[in-house]
Amino acid sequence: MRIYEQLITKSGNSICDQFESHILASIIAISLEDAQKQQCPLSETLGHGGKMVSQIVGDYFPDALPIFAPYADEAAPECAEDERYLRDLLCRNTTQDSRFEYILAGMIARRSMAPHHLWQDLGLRNRRELGWLMERYFEPLAQQNSKDMKWKKFLFRLICRDDHYGLCPSPICEECDDIEQCFGDEKGESLLTHSL
Repeated sequence: MRIYEQLITKSGNSICDQFESHILASIIAISLEDAQKQQCPLSETLGHGGKMVSQIVGDYFPDALPIFAPYADEAAPECAEDERYLRDLLCRNTTQDSRFEYILAGMIARRSMAPHHLWQDLGLRNRRELGWLMERYFEPLAQQNSKDMKWKKFLFRLICRDDHYGLCPSPICEECDDIEQCFGDEKGESLLTHSL
């Protein structure tokens, strides 16, 4: 049984609703798959150390806690500068200033370092699910992305406004020759199977 299915079927006593369970299960499952492929600790692909992972699973998927016992002692991962900037941006723009949103911010920042569209790197079914996630948990950012820029591009574009961050070649879209990469199609297959 795949880890996503195991988490979802063990979320009966969870403190979160169905959408939250789906989002967390997707991110944890894709992170675990990546960790196994890369032969690295789960913390390296998820963005949280073993103690935090145990707390997350205990709160949101309590019946699945034994599955994650092998990861409980993993150290918190090192954060690259761009990931730290992104985590800070997300934390400053939560909808309700909740613990759940801060957990998500750490996961999204780490998964944003992966090479695919953000919705794929989060293990979601499609881009629309990422839109719902952002609207629900990071509403100030969702409102700013009114032109529907690709989420990774949009988030890093916001970070680029900081004088100390040098990723982007131009400060505004109208001056950039990267328009198709920022606003183009985001079709693709989900990297995670969600069927039950």
